[in-house]
Amino acid sequence: MRKALRWLLSLVVLIGTVSAAGATAGAATAAEPTAGTDIKDQILAIEGMSLIEEKPYPGYRYFVLNYTQPVDHRHPGKGTFKQRITLLHKDTSRPTVFFTSGYNVSTTPRRSEPTAIIDGNQVSLEYRFFTPSRPDPANWSKLDIWQAASDQHRVFKALKKIYTKKWLATGASKGGMTATYFERHYPRDMDGVVAYVAPNDVVNKEDSAYDRFFENVGTKECRDKLNAVQREALVRREPLEAKYQAAATAEGYTFKTVGNLDKAYEAVVLDYVWAFWQYSKLADCGSIPAAATASDQEIYDSVDAISGFSAYTDQGLETYTPYYYQAGTELGSPDIKQPHLNGLTRYGYQPPRNFVPRDIPMRFNPWVMRDVDTWVRHNANQMLFVYGQNDPWGAEQFRPGRGTHDSHVYVAPGANHGANVAALVPDQKAAATAAILNWAGVAPAAVQQDEAKAKPLTRYDAKLDKRDIEREPALRP
Repeated sequence: MRKALRWLLSLVVLIGTVSAAGATAGAATAAEPTAGTDIKDQILAIEGMSLIEEKPYPGYRYFVLNYTQPVDHRHPGKGTFKQRITLLHKDTSRPTVFFTSGYNVSTTPRRSEPTAIIDGNQVSLEYRFFTPSRPDPANWSKLDIWQAASDQHRVFKALKKIYTKKWLATGASKGGMTATYFERHYPRDMDGVVAYVAPNDVVNKEDSAYDRFFENVGTKECRDKLNAVQREALVRREPLEAKYQAAATAEGYTFKTVGNLDKAYEAVVLDYVWAFWQYSKLADCGSIPAAATASDQEIYDSVDAISGFSAYTDQGLETYTPYYYQAGTELGSPDIKQPHLNGLTRYGYQPPRNFVPRDIPMRFNPWVMRDVDTWVRHNANQMLFVYGQNDPWGAEQFRPGRGTHDSHVYVAPGANHGANVAALVPDQKAAATAAILNWAGVAPAAVQQDEAKAKPLTRYDAKLDKRDIEREPALRP
């Protein structure tokens, strides 16, 4: 359900002794680094690590790798799969950032904000079950947050022998969730966590926080304008669905998973307001057409540009099957009230089950997110959560409690789902930057004495620090 900004990267490792049958995916071992040994040779000396390709980038070495993982970390002898990793190598004397998107991994050199702040190395891991990092055959019961955290743990243990300095975990959206879950299950691995715009859906059936958000976000003028277009798209369902059918025929889109074009059309329209606030700014309201006088084509084009009519086609859903599976088994998903659409909707906000092929069994486990939330409230140490004021996903946040140590929650004013440290108000920006530098063990003396002097240790690189924005389902984190 959704159009989205794509971040990608993450990695991990598990301690394990296995029988000969499971030796390939057993204990993560690396040869002790030898002075003068090329970094590529050191990495490939890790059991189960193989090179896909090396790409040049000034000032770095960049590797795309495969790492052999157990399908089930509780039973490592029962099959393995190859999980993609990328490594942006700066120097083994620098700290390392473990970046994850919670989705596919990008194979283009990219640097997360914490990596730029600390001038470090970056390891990025593809989330299990996102192709090609999917076991074959795929036992979907092995796709859960503990198994994914164990993937990261195992990668970390393997690479820590080479990258011996401090490590930070980071990620945005589902990547921020993933970094948090990793910390919950392996709290001794990382020296700090920077989680951006990470939703915290503790009780899946309680979504009133989202309703309150949409009653107050932005300005009334903008809210009314968006609601009017969304309503008009349902009032004009027949002619607009004809346009959708023509586009589907031209593009070869099918609707087997969701059921039919009508269900897909309504799902896209119901995402419209959420998707706008997730990825647009208040100033973008000026580009929204006036519903009362807009042509059918203007309404159609606005919904397509913001929600994306390809999102609920079989072709649009296929990549995100692992996400919808997790949303329907552990993560939860929002179900908001939209009173301005009363009498016009046929299906309402559809559950994740509708977006996963029926031959994949699903059952929701309500205790999983409660466990993570409880752990964060009582045990979060050196964790930083950054949210955007106008981002719907920030309506339900992680909240470290009084007993936690050196953990912070900051909200960037006017920011959307792309909120980051750079978007914070000056004093919070300095405090967050200082915390990241301190946790990584690279804070200059001046910063240790006065956090107001904190700033990134590297300059902005237009290519390396570029954020990849791609059309994805709008209502996914």
